[in-house]
Amino acid sequence: MELSKIEKIDLREAWPHEAVDFTKWLAEADNITLISDELGIEMDVLGTEVNVGRFSVDILAEEQGSGRKIVIENQLESTDHTHLGQIITYAAGLDAEYMVWIVKDAKEEHKQAVDWLNNYTSDDINFFLLVVELWRIGDSIPAPKFVTISKPSEWKRFVRQTQEDNLTEIKKMQYDFWVQFKEFASKECPKLKVYSPSPKHWLNIPVNKNGNISLTINSRDKNLGCEFYIPYNKELFYALADQKSEIEAELGINKIDHIDMEWMELPKKKASRVVIRCRFDIYDVDKWNEAREWCLITGSIFQSVFTKYVQKLEGELT
Repeated sequence: MELSKIEKIDLREAWPHEAVDFTKWLAEADNITLISDELGIEMDVLGTEVNVGRFSVDILAEEQGSGRKIVIENQLESTDHTHLGQIITYAAGLDAEYMVWIVKDAKEEHKQAVDWLNNYTSDDINFFLLVVELWRIGDSIPAPKFVTISKPSEWKRFVRQTQEDNLTEIKKMQYDFWVQFKEFASKECPKLKVYSPSPKHWLNIPVNKNGNISLTINSRDKNLGCEFYIPYNKELFYALADQKSEIEAELGINKIDHIDMEWMELPKKKASRVVIRCRFDIYDVDKWNEAREWCLITGSIFQSVFTKYVQKLEGELT
């Protein structure tokens, strides 16, 4: 069998100019999802070269749902003191809670600085240091890869939050379950991107800007859910509902035990959802392994099927 070689190429081949080429490319909806997937933060771009006093931030975004501000500073060179100072200045000027620094190479001194900021600032402040790479197989089109070099320690922050906020037992159990699931998914299905766990009853898996997959735990009704959540596009929901039979056949819901599936228009709300459920009592820890497998299998199928249909229908609806 003849095999090709993977080659790392210079970033300037794809993006000759940092602001004109790389920032513009990254700010496009399909490309910013690469950062969302890597960091586990669902984000929408608000603008590029946004003024902050006498300066301007490369990209200003916000977290979906919460509206928390995200500043993104790009650097197609090695880290330096100037850009570290800039991103802190932008964050202060815009009252941002997420700072994302994307570079060609990360010097150890700057990695240590970002680690220090994450350890000694408040839990509302989150610094991320990412390296961007370009790879090519044979004569293929170059493909970008983002690698996280430094990020907040979720476990340390969760422990502090638990101590300060006195989280309930169910919140702690939800967090433990999602952490274990994310670790399980990363080993068994690395292609399945899962957002960062938190002590909430849901955990999100990205599809695109029009929707996402949510895994949910209902401790009161004792069930585990997987849903395709559409935050504000009723036309997309109606178009998907018109192909309900085909979608359900591809989901294979008849092959999964203990299933309850609903197509929920939610007419009084902007959002809509397609939900599938199975019985699960989070207090029955002996069933957690089985529940993690259900989440992985069902979440993967939902992501694959709905991604395909959404991409197809988006072209028809535009």
